[in-house]
Amino acid sequence: MAAMEKCFNSDIVFAGSNYHVQTEDWGDQNPFVVTRVFSSGTVVVSLKTPYEKLVDSGYATGRQAVRLGMREQHQEVLDQLVSGTLPLGSIK
Repeated sequence: MAAMEKCFNSDIVFAGSNYHVQTEDWGDQNPFVVTRVFSSGTVVVSLKTPYEKLVDSGYATGRQAVRLGMREQHQEVLDQLVSGTLPLGSIK
């Protein structure tokens, strides 16, 4: 595969707290897409998905699958955060 994908970053205010959500591609040498939710500089949620799970989804291949997987994982975490269903304090 080619170079790493650029990361996604979002700042959210929910229930009076500020959160920063970051999703990044760890690259071919460490093939994972990782989303972390920060609150006051502390990681309160971390979700790590291997490339193979993204590529096996059947939607896309190669770098396209990684980019799509990053976008979907980032949005899914944002949706869960603002709906109050994201288990804060979870590391996966």
